[in-house]
Parts: sequence; C-alpha cells; structure tokens
Amino acid sequence: MGGRKRKALSAEDKALWDRVARSTKPMRNPKIADGTFPDHPADTGVKPSPKVRVKDFHIGERASTSLPNPQISPALTERLAQAPVKMDHGLHRQMIRGKLKPEARIDLHGLTLADAHPRLIHFIQSAATEQKRLVLVITGKGKDRDDPGPIPIRRGVLRHQVPAWLNAPPLGALVLDIRQAHIRHGGDGAYYVYLRRMR
Repeated sequence: MGGRKRKALSAEDKALWDRVARSTKPMRNPKIADGTFPDHPADTGVKPSPKVRVKDFHIGERASTSLPNPQISPALTERLAQAPVKMDHGLHRQMIRGKLKPEARIDLHGLTLADAHPRLIHFIQSAATEQKRLVLVITGKGKDRDDPGPIPIRRGVLRHQVPAWLNAPPLGALVLDIRQAHIRHGGDGAYYVYLRRMR
C-alpha cells in the first residue's frame, strides 16, 4: 500500500510559511547533518558548579567526625555583659555589685511566654509612670530538657526572651539599660532593668 501524496501548498500558505521562516533565528548549536551534536554544549551563561572532591572511603574504616560545632549564638549573659553601658557609670558599678536596691520587682518565673509578656508590659509601664528607675524582673533560670533533641535549644526560654521584649516596642522607649542581677537579687535568673527618666 503506497504512501499518501503530500498536498502542495497553496500560494497563500506558502506566503505565510515564508513570513514565519524569515522571523525565526537559527539555533546556536544546530544539529550536525549526520545526526550527532557538537562536542561543546551551548553556552547557557550558567557556570557549572565546582566538583566536590570526595575522599576515598573503604568499608570498615572509621568515618571522620570533624563536623562544625552546632553551637547557637553566644550566651545571653555574655552579650549583656559586653553591651555598652547607657546609664551613669557610677550607678552601673553599684548596680552590678548588688548595692542598689530595686524599687519594684515582678516574678515571671513559671509563666508561659503568652502570660508573661503582657504582665511585663504592664509592670514596666506602671513603674515608668511612677518615676521608678531601677526594677527587678525575675525569670528563673529555666529547666534542663530531658531530651534536648538534635537542635540545640538554650535553657530558660523565658530568660532569653525577656531582654528582647524589653528592647522592642512598646518597652524599648522606656528602658535605658538591662543587666543580669547580682546573686543577692537572683543572679542569672533575674535582670536589673534601669528605666529612662520620664519628663
């Protein structure tokens, strides 16, 4: 059974085909007539990723354990201790030695973050309205987790969250300085919060 004869293009179809052919551009690396492709692939503008050299490994050999240290950011107490002093330096020295008595205190120990945040806001705003300068915020040190899991989490979520709240609106405008309390006022389970003078 013979193949079907191709129908010849009409003059209108041929004119349309010629317009399409003129508007196209040849491929950058056209296929070679014998059906193979050129040795060099087309330049896409994307550089190939460098090859990673994998060290030879033999079955039964002990694997290297030189993994990066999964530590999270420096301890909060270190960051607070290294922060620039914003209050009077003489008062600051007395405060960190435990020689200044806080004018008010709030104990957030044992509260959830959702309960502690609004209480802290109310406490700081009330203390500022009453012209108090040094207040104590007790957070507790936090409990050790039974199962820390693969991702390191610092002990004492509330203790690490309170300074962030004190620096953020609406409290940031009222707080001048934050320091870890002296041992007689709670040590690393409490903070001295020195408020700005209200005018």
